[in-house]
Amino acid sequence: MGERKPKRADARRNEKTLLDAAAAVFVASGVNAPVRDIAAKAGVGMGTIYRHFPTRADLIIAVFRHQVEACAEAGPALLASNESPYAALVQWVERYVDFVVTKHGLAGVLQSDQAGTDTLHAYFVDRLVPVCAELLDATVAAGEIRTELRPLELMRGVGNLCIGADSDPRYDARRLVRILIAGLRCETMDA
Repeated sequence: MGERKPKRADARRNEKTLLDAAAAVFVASGVNAPVRDIAAKAGVGMGTIYRHFPTRADLIIAVFRHQVEACAEAGPALLASNESPYAALVQWVERYVDFVVTKHGLAGVLQSDQAGTDTLHAYFVDRLVPVCAELLDATVAAGEIRTELRPLELMRGVGNLCIGADSDPRYDARRLVRILIAGLRCETMDA
């Protein structure tokens, strides 16, 4: 079997545009949102989406991977561009919430593919736990938050607060996540 050619720069940009649009639609409307909504947001025809992603599962998995990479890349960039590690952590967690919304929908789509779900979960943990650890370590080193929280605990806590947000419009997971993150602050920071 021959090697696959790398995608041209314009093809990579087009795919990124599709994935950004799909992620935004999935966050707003869930993973079962109509493909026409994604096409409209991306400014392309539905055929373009199906050419890149023949099935809804293909699209959701690609969005999942795209969001993991975006979250992984955002951590160091946010640390470098914010006045404090805590501000970077808050912004990163907001991005992570968007990812978690899509991740919860993914489980329903891949019900019959436990091996695929396990592979994606391992990928998510391998890529995002170290980024969360870097943010937490920087925030602790700056004396901005308490030290007893481990990265995976924070990520699971945020993820658990997001469960059910898509099925009850009265439930505001983002508000609860903001309360959780605010509760990490050291008492001296609040004074």
